[in-house]
Amino acid sequence: MIHIIDRITNEKALQNAVDRFKERKIILPTFKQQQNPDLVPEKIKNQLKNIGLWDINPLNLFRITWKNEPKEKGGLFGKVNYIELPKSITGVNARIVLLIGKWFPTGAHKVGAAYGCLAPRITTGEFDPTYHKAVWPSTGNYCRGGAFDSKLMGTESVAILPQEMSKERFDWYDKCWEIRRTRPDCVIFNQFDEFGNAAWHYNTTGKAIEEVYNEIKTPKSNLAAYVSATGSAGTIAAGDYLRTIVPHIKVVASEALQCPTILMNGFGGHRIEGIGDKHIPWIHNVKNTDVVTAIDDEDCMRLLRLFNEKEGHKYLKSIGVDDEIIENLHLIGISGIGNLISAIKTANYFEMTKDDVIVTIATDSADMYQSRLTELRDDKGNYSDIQAGKDFERCILGSKTDSMKELNYYDQKAIHNLKYFTWIEQQGKELEDLNQLWYDRQIWNKLFLQPEHWDDLINDFNERTGLLKNL
Repeated sequence: MIHIIDRITNEKALQNAVDRFKERKIILPTFKQQQNPDLVPEKIKNQLKNIGLWDINPLNLFRITWKNEPKEKGGLFGKVNYIELPKSITGVNARIVLLIGKWFPTGAHKVGAAYGCLAPRITTGEFDPTYHKAVWPSTGNYCRGGAFDSKLMGTESVAILPQEMSKERFDWYDKCWEIRRTRPDCVIFNQFDEFGNAAWHYNTTGKAIEEVYNEIKTPKSNLAAYVSATGSAGTIAAGDYLRTIVPHIKVVASEALQCPTILMNGFGGHRIEGIGDKHIPWIHNVKNTDVVTAIDDEDCMRLLRLFNEKEGHKYLKSIGVDDEIIENLHLIGISGIGNLISAIKTANYFEMTKDDVIVTIATDSADMYQSRLTELRDDKGNYSDIQAGKDFERCILGSKTDSMKELNYYDQKAIHNLKYFTWIEQQGKELEDLNQLWYDRQIWNKLFLQPEHWDDLINDFNERTGLLKNL
């Protein structure tokens, strides 16, 4: 049966964790506090005023939230960080909104996914920070987020980071198996099969989107679609939450055209860094995915330049894009650009109007990809206003309804069945569990709602360390 984390499994390991946290003055935030930082104790907020967003300080665990004040040091909390892009830059009538991940510690929301995996294991004794090492196999941001969280939570971490995401994916899995066999002190937190990843996004990202929508909606507004790169299938789980409040919403999976795994069981390499490929994550609730779009990575790289080069900004201003929007385009990284293109394609496919709202995610910012911009300049030459016009016409106005598919029940089941080849044949999971993920109508709710119980475990843990009451 699918593992539910709901009870203490090793009291000795739990006590070791309590002692370690007490010694290093580590307090765990609850998932509710990450959803709503208003619940964070004032004494903690006062200390955060003197701490940088990226500082290796345990109190930065309380900054694992979409609601950080957008500043590098001393910021507290406010509303969810997002930008809405107007028709002048999207070319469609629908309103397109992107949640901004830059203002998480490490510059990406993956610290949240990693927290959702590690914190429950510590508070149940499944992970002993005085003995275990946390292994974070990743294509980038998750690895960095896991290492950051591990350091803040008083444990050692190990990174497995392939040089080329697509080419070395299965070598990467093999390395995990080798560690499992030979290193009992290592616990592998594979984002593709850790339900804590999806549960964090269901409860935190999903509710952040709901809050943004309630802030911007008009009497005629319709939350029409949620778009997410498939990646590890953590972020797309926010769509499962949104389905509970807006049953008609379209949940759209975005992937690379150069590796169209969902669209056509395809394979290959691509340049949209940080999104998954060549397999279906174990934690992806495929039955809740309505549409798949495949995005040409060349379009992403062209828009990366349009959004970040001086001549690109000059061109966008000439066609009527507001200065404030132009100044904020650096907040969208490469996968966020892919999500934006998917949102535009979705708006075109469903003929959406100005009353329709599409929400998507900018996992990280272009600030993380300055080396890519340098490489593009070296390869393509200096950017020009002529090239900017070409890129806007091709990559935005030219984004139509090709390379996308609306999924019916049997399309969804066919995609789910692909999990067999990765997870049963290669990774040793049980066929019974694979079938449970498809046929059990209650299992996904149980998995996604685990944080409600995890908060009780966190509160009990903090009570045992005594740190909160002694602030």
